[in-house]
Amino acid sequence: MKKLVDLSHEIRTDMPVYPGDRKVNLEKDRDLEKDEYTNHNLSMGMHVGTHIDLPMHMINSNYAVSDLSLNKLSGPAKLIYAKGERVIEYKSIYEELIKKDDIVIFYTGFAEKFNSEEYYHDHPLISRGLAEFLAEKEINILAFDMPSPDKSPYEIHKILFEKDILILENLCNLDKLLGFKEFKLLIFPLKVKTSGAPVRVAAEIS
Repeated sequence: MKKLVDLSHEIRTDMPVYPGDRKVNLEKDRDLEKDEYTNHNLSMGMHVGTHIDLPMHMINSNYAVSDLSLNKLSGPAKLIYAKGERVIEYKSIYEELIKKDDIVIFYTGFAEKFNSEEYYHDHPLISRGLAEFLAEKEINILAFDMPSPDKSPYEIHKILFEKDILILENLCNLDKLLGFKEFKLLIFPLKVKTSGAPVRVAAEIS
């Protein structure tokens, strides 16, 4: 029997954001007892919480999130254990493991620090060698449970974006997928004409 595992952080007012970005503001502005209905307003950036990055986030590109096919945002995924690695490097075993159009997910365990000060300042990084390998393999999406694959000047982002590889950031609950060699990943972003968007992500497992 198939079931879905939710890999998305909850959106809330006090959630952490990238340093310098606006804080999230989620507020109730209509009350059922007073106004006959309930409503909420949400103000947030497009690169907050669990979200997808498109090439136009950092390089010249002619398509936005609203242009993406949902078929691009679902497919076979492989989870790679990288917990404890400060810099995630290329390994020869990836040659056979990773295929063209795969969604490649690195489990670092860093989602445990999502609400801490160090989350955005001391996260693991993807090495240039690994990024170049993934670009050569022409994977579909790189995903992980940390805020970014790199820091300024964002070299890793650009290496991947030049090959039209999307980046899925700030996943959680990846520990629930340990033991599954392959599964299907489903990504549902807001349909907005932007360089990225918050997403609901689920893994379909049997």
